[in-house]
Amino acid sequence: MGILEKIAEIEREISRTQKNKATEYHLGLLKAKLAKYRAQLLEPSKSAGAKGEGFDVMKSGDARVALIGFPSVGKSTFLSLMTSTASEAASYEFTTLTCIPGVIEYKGANIQLLDLPGIIEGAAQGKGRGRQVIAVARTADVVIMMLDATKGDVQRELLEKELESVGIRLNRMKPNIYFKPKKGGGLSYNSTVPLTQCSEKLVQLILHEYKIFNAEVLFREDSTPDEFIDVIVGNRVYMPCLYVYNKVDQISIEEVDRLAHVPNSVVISCGMKLNLEYLLETLWEYLALICIYTKKRGERPDFGDAIIMRRGASVEHVCHRIHRTLASQFKYALVWGTSTKYSPQRVGLTHIMEHEDVIQIVKK
Repeated sequence: MGILEKIAEIEREISRTQKNKATEYHLGLLKAKLAKYRAQLLEPSKSAGAKGEGFDVMKSGDARVALIGFPSVGKSTFLSLMTSTASEAASYEFTTLTCIPGVIEYKGANIQLLDLPGIIEGAAQGKGRGRQVIAVARTADVVIMMLDATKGDVQRELLEKELESVGIRLNRMKPNIYFKPKKGGGLSYNSTVPLTQCSEKLVQLILHEYKIFNAEVLFREDSTPDEFIDVIVGNRVYMPCLYVYNKVDQISIEEVDRLAHVPNSVVISCGMKLNLEYLLETLWEYLALICIYTKKRGERPDFGDAIIMRRGASVEHVCHRIHRTLASQFKYALVWGTSTKYSPQRVGLTHIMEHEDVIQIVKK
């Protein structure tokens, strides 16, 4: 029995089993086995086959956004509209066969946009270059999931399931669970909150499935067995995802209104160029980028050339971005903007910068 058959068998068993107090250990064990087999499936085969055409693209710009979706939902049209790159678009499926990069220039930042081939059902098992597509998506900062508004929520559910099975968790935070395998001493199990979904026996069963007998486990939130398995496996990617419904010009206004109110969703029409500016604004928020302007002593700030940083960046990060030796020669900085109580404020290396702040660095 191959890995795919074993996975299918376990999934059938889980769907057949009723969820109640008596079956929670059985289900926990099945989920641990399922995660184990899926991890084996994602590992590259030992025998190196013939080298094909390269798929991944070198990371460039200030952030990376991956376009994921089923064939013929308008990914290539979207790339051509937003960037100066022309990606072949046609009315038949699988027009795009490899990864095509483009660059969006917005608020002084260069955002790399990757047009990936359409995903089909069963992509996680390697159908239709699905594994390569998903591997590239794991390296992105934000995933834009392009969906056909005329198809309802079917596509979204299928894509979420495919990405979930390869360890990509969309719009979710990493579980607050401390887990550390040890050499000996058995299992040390504690929790700072009352647990309703996990128990010590279930945790022990899941760990035994992974052949871990000595470990320290501390739950800091009420987590599910699935989240605990994610912590053990440790290769999960937690990333923000923006659901973009294209072709809204072909559905009723009530349906547009419903889709627009779904969390993390934006409705657009590439054909009629509707709502694209709002999509860019939302994308900027999801990427959590900020612009910082520099200023020389006695001169006006240089608003033409911004330094693009991540939200939460400190003065030290800005120094490293300008030059790697600047932080060691740093004396103090003067900052104008919303991060200060008064302008200009004299700050140190640990001061957190905000969007559109102006900084003047004084060296020793």
